[in-house]
Amino acid sequence: MKKAYNFNAGPCVLPKEAIESTIEAIRNFDNTGIGLLEISHRTPGWERIMAETRQLWRDLLNIPEEYEILFLGGGASTQFFTVPANLLNKKAAYLQTGVWAKKAAKEAKLFGTVDVVASSEDKTYSYIPKGYTVPTDADYFHITTNNTIYGTEIKYDMDCPVNLVADMSSDIMSRPVDVKKYVMIYGGAQKNVGPAGVTFVIVRKDILGKITDRAYMNPLPTMVDYRTHAAEEAKNISMFNTPPVSAIFVMHETLKWLKETIGGVEKMHELNKKKSDLLYAEIDRNSMFVGTAAKEDRSIMNHCWVMAPGKEALQDEFMAFAKERGMVGIKGHRSVGGFRASLYNACPIEAVEALVECMQEFEKLHK
Repeated sequence: MKKAYNFNAGPCVLPKEAIESTIEAIRNFDNTGIGLLEISHRTPGWERIMAETRQLWRDLLNIPEEYEILFLGGGASTQFFTVPANLLNKKAAYLQTGVWAKKAAKEAKLFGTVDVVASSEDKTYSYIPKGYTVPTDADYFHITTNNTIYGTEIKYDMDCPVNLVADMSSDIMSRPVDVKKYVMIYGGAQKNVGPAGVTFVIVRKDILGKITDRAYMNPLPTMVDYRTHAAEEAKNISMFNTPPVSAIFVMHETLKWLKETIGGVEKMHELNKKKSDLLYAEIDRNSMFVGTAAKEDRSIMNHCWVMAPGKEALQDEFMAFAKERGMVGIKGHRSVGGFRASLYNACPIEAVEALVECMQEFEKLHK
């Protein structure tokens, strides 16, 4: 079988160790003789996995005890309306840096006034807006830290005059994060911490249950209220209803790999920077290609580029050339075109080296 290098934007590459241990658990979970896909989520073995997974999150990101960690269904898109349902009394502020940020703001408008403080839509979301002002009367300020489609990223933890909420679907665990600067961090797991099917929510407990000024959806429906899923006294943390067991197990194994094999988030960030710098250096050097994102805002997770001016007719040829050499998932999003390589945590540097070599070989063919 030909070697394949997985650059898909999500679902994406996972650690081989996590895949192998999950296969074994599907056959026989926790030496019970029953497979992971068949077990009750109320068994002691599964309750231990849930507790260990939450603790791995705490250990890796230094999450304080005043924050609860939830594992929910519905993807990050469900959080687009769950966040304002729980936090928006009158007005929220949003930074619009891509399609997903725009969709999040749209959902928030169902619950109150939304102030889009800045947007980079004018240049196809190829940069992160600067110099905007966050209104101090907003209930919260929402950002999307990494933009998978456009290859831009907010790579620092900003100081914010109001409650800060972040969608970190595609860069969580790729760099250290000062969780205390946020009241909530959420995201889909299927980039860095697991497969599709589970959503993580890190929420400061004291901000919940404060909706007082809104007539609509007050009180909240049971499943929309974060407090339902954070009810520790009833052993309901993320288990009010049946959780996505298999997806959470893969998350557990992926975070174990990150902690024990890689050595934690800081080490992971060093590796991610090395991979990212290698690919961007080739994009900038190679006469066949040009990057699409503003250099100061380039994502270390999603790398976007197109054919250089005058080389556009060679796009399909390069795509076929790369596919023949085992490059999987490098076609750019339809709204941007060109190419995209997602170098998530489990993407090995060998894959990046192979892609760089492929780009160099293609350039030699057309010099």
